[in-house]
Amino acid sequence: MSAPSSPLAIPDYRRFWLARFAGVIATNGMVVIIGYQLYDVARGEYGMSIAQAAFQLGLLGLAQFVPLLLLTPLAGVVADRFDRRYVAASSMSVDLCIALGLGIVTYMQVRSLPLLFVFAALHGAVRVFQGPAMSAIAPNIVPQALIPKAIALNSIAWQAGGVIGPAAFGFLFASSRALPYWTSMALLVIAASSIMSLRTLPPPPEHARKAHPLAQIVGGFRFVWNDRFLLGCITLDLFAVILGGATALFPVFARDILHVGPEGLGQMRAAPALGAAVMALLLSFRPLEHNVGVKMLIAVAVYGAATVAFGISRNFPLTLGFLVILGAADMISVFIRSSLIQLNTPDEMRGRVSATSGLAVSASNELGEMQSGLAAALLGATGAVVFGGTAAIVVTIAWARLFPEIRRARTFAPQYRQRETV
Repeated sequence: MSAPSSPLAIPDYRRFWLARFAGVIATNGMVVIIGYQLYDVARGEYGMSIAQAAFQLGLLGLAQFVPLLLLTPLAGVVADRFDRRYVAASSMSVDLCIALGLGIVTYMQVRSLPLLFVFAALHGAVRVFQGPAMSAIAPNIVPQALIPKAIALNSIAWQAGGVIGPAAFGFLFASSRALPYWTSMALLVIAASSIMSLRTLPPPPEHARKAHPLAQIVGGFRFVWNDRFLLGCITLDLFAVILGGATALFPVFARDILHVGPEGLGQMRAAPALGAAVMALLLSFRPLEHNVGVKMLIAVAVYGAATVAFGISRNFPLTLGFLVILGAADMISVFIRSSLIQLNTPDEMRGRVSATSGLAVSASNELGEMQSGLAAALLGATGAVVFGGTAAIVVTIAWARLFPEIRRARTFAPQYRQRETV
């Protein structure tokens, strides 16, 4: 029998893709609604000014980052020591309970900032364990030659879910405020069931199960630190998104600048994902293979420029267009970084290395939200976004000089990595 030419020809991968797609819709939709609810409550029940409410959005990012920072090393070890199907499905099941709690308090019209912060922190903590396990499953169910295509298809699931989730949940919230959370529960049931239907994955090596967890954590960080190209890619994304991330301020633009309400907020959150999904689809047919370092630097610079344009725009369709460009540029960076990790990491370390990369990505998102909220309190929402996008461009130029390995990298081949496994 001939080898499959596409990951979608593999039944296990199709089930994995469905789980990823449903899970992303559920989690991304919840994040959008929590943010809008918090901003709306701050402005309404608590009578805060725009600047004060925007600062609360920054604190929301911090509330989600703290559990991420504390639990990510542990999540990587868990993904490498236990059956990754059970780790992913368990985290989805706990997230389902969080959606149930949010649905109940929303239905009962309990409008409390502390309660929303608690649920947001719990949601962030659960997602910590889901990410490394899901990232490490795909290479176990597809041949190595198909991993780049699988990464692109994974990104399509992620980004398509990012398009559908925010847009659909914005309309669901406008229709019935608790409905997005009931929808999340149903989607998480589908995701967890699909993951558990996968065939049994290869067990972790004996030495991985016997190694001390702290030694495994250190080994994962050391592995990344010793790969100059990988370290440069991860830190470039970290600082560019921390400075250039504008998503935390979307509620401000939707409610008080562009005046498009929760429906418009959903479209704004969906627009970057739409651009990323289209780019991921293109990459699934023609994966990047040459001059990957330079292409990543250009993509991050375009991301910064699109962020500046978004901050200045006052035309809603034009704003959505800039956000689509932003998402497409970000997808190129994500594809290069993800391909490098999956193709150059031993399976027994994939959970930890994915966790390290995920920590940087999530840290950039959550700390970026905090930075955006603080900057908006000082500079206003427009000033904060323009400053952040400009700073992302400056970081790209600096990283091109600090990490010449990025500029010189022609392919995903591990030219700079020094293997160290524990």
